[in-house]
Amino acid sequence: MKQLRIYIDTSVLGGYFDDEFMESTQRFFNLLMEGHFILLVSDMLAEEVAKAPQQVQDLLSDVIREGIEQLRISDEALDLRDAYINAGVITERYADDAMHVALATLARADVVASWNFKHLVNPFRIRAFNGINAMQGYGPIVILTPGDLNQILEEDDEQEDKEI
Repeated sequence: MKQLRIYIDTSVLGGYFDDEFMESTQRFFNLLMEGHFILLVSDMLAEEVAKAPQQVQDLLSDVIREGIEQLRISDEALDLRDAYINAGVITERYADDAMHVALATLARADVVASWNFKHLVNPFRIRAFNGINAMQGYGPIVILTPGDLNQILEEDDEQEDKEI
């Protein structure tokens, strides 16, 4: 089976050190290190992490050393981000969240991983993002928490073991 390509936002890196999300996030990164999926990291993420605590910056450096797919901000990404904002999916104040979705959409990521329940892991917003994507001629985007992804990846592994 083809490996999933998973885009992460900054909340996933921060979740590694957060008491509430630590266990699921650390398991998510263990699955990454075991080669269960391909990680997509954007320039946007790198800009945000540059302002984060040192331990978060160090985690990103460690992840990059393991190998990632790097996504660059482009005019097309800026246009899609603006389409989300202009449609009211997200306000200008949270343009960075819209940029994460735009970059993942353009890269045809299989999933966006996030702990941002207000702006990203929210069924109403996901539906709105996908409405704009459809109007703009892009495919749909799936947004899940690292915990949900862990369960999916681990169940997929169990299924493959049974098939052998």
